[in-house]
Amino acid sequence: MPDRPEIVCICGSTRFADEMSAANRELTFAGVIVVAPGVFRRDDDQGADEVITNEQKTALGALHLRKIDLADRVLVVNPGGYIGESTSREIAYAHATDKPISYTDPFGSGQNN
Repeated sequence: MPDRPEIVCICGSTRFADEMSAANRELTFAGVIVVAPGVFRRDDDQGADEVITNEQKTALGALHLRKIDLADRVLVVNPGGYIGESTSREIAYAHATDKPISYTDPFGSGQNN
């Protein structure tokens, strides 16, 4: 048993920002260190003040893989079973690095992995 709290990396579509925030809060109150996306961009958010370039999106994706490296396990936030392209890549990376993976919607867990 480590001397530190468990570290969990939250993965999922940034369209689920509210659900990710709720999972983060629940885990934090349970004494878990949480690493999660730091930037939330919604494709359908026409009024966004901030435009994220393709270069920034690529850098954020690579940064999230490093967050998975730091984690003891991964929690995929996938309401309705939704797993998009970026999340599928993160799940594949977590599998390749032998990280345990759990899902908020277990019925969607077999969809793209």
